[in-house]
Amino acid sequence: MSEVDTEREMIERLRAGDKSACAQCVEQHASGVYRLALRMLGDEAEAEDVVQETFLSAFKAIDSFEWRSGLKTWLYRIATNAALMRLRRKTPLAVSVELPGEDGAEAVPSQLFDWCCLPEHDFATSEAKTELEAAIRDLPEKLRAVFVLRELEGLSGEETAQTLGVSIENVKTRLHRARLWLRERLSGYFTELARSHEEG
Repeated sequence: MSEVDTEREMIERLRAGDKSACAQCVEQHASGVYRLALRMLGDEAEAEDVVQETFLSAFKAIDSFEWRSGLKTWLYRIATNAALMRLRRKTPLAVSVELPGEDGAEAVPSQLFDWCCLPEHDFATSEAKTELEAAIRDLPEKLRAVFVLRELEGLSGEETAQTLGVSIENVKTRLHRARLWLRERLSGYFTELARSHEEG
């Protein structure tokens, strides 16, 4: 049986209220949903809540699943929306997350540090990972959602667009801005790291 047929069978079983299908669905997708939520929210307890919310919402709404995307993409869309709702509740007075230049003008970082001159192992240190995770959490929410889905979860541009309900061009634009934003945000840290190598 192909992967598509297997997924179709699972969805039909979910629609029929099959509890073993629910358990199987959670087992297959919970770790990915949790990872996504944790990267969006940076809080383990909140990420666990999003996992519960996601599967409860999905099982309630399974009859409305329209086959336009895969089950994983659909679950990620529910999880991303749940995470974004939590982020908005935390910052109700936040300024719009649209960056200057949403009309197409490019935002240019003030610092353009070239990371290629750093040894690869510097990116693998726990300190560097912590810096990167903190920077990702500080990304404006729309950019963070695209970056997490594309770069960290490995979704295609089309899957990311389906998950977020935006165009592929929009995904490309936001991903480019997210990379520029992170590059500027982390340039200070990696510049200091490079200097310490030179001095060492």
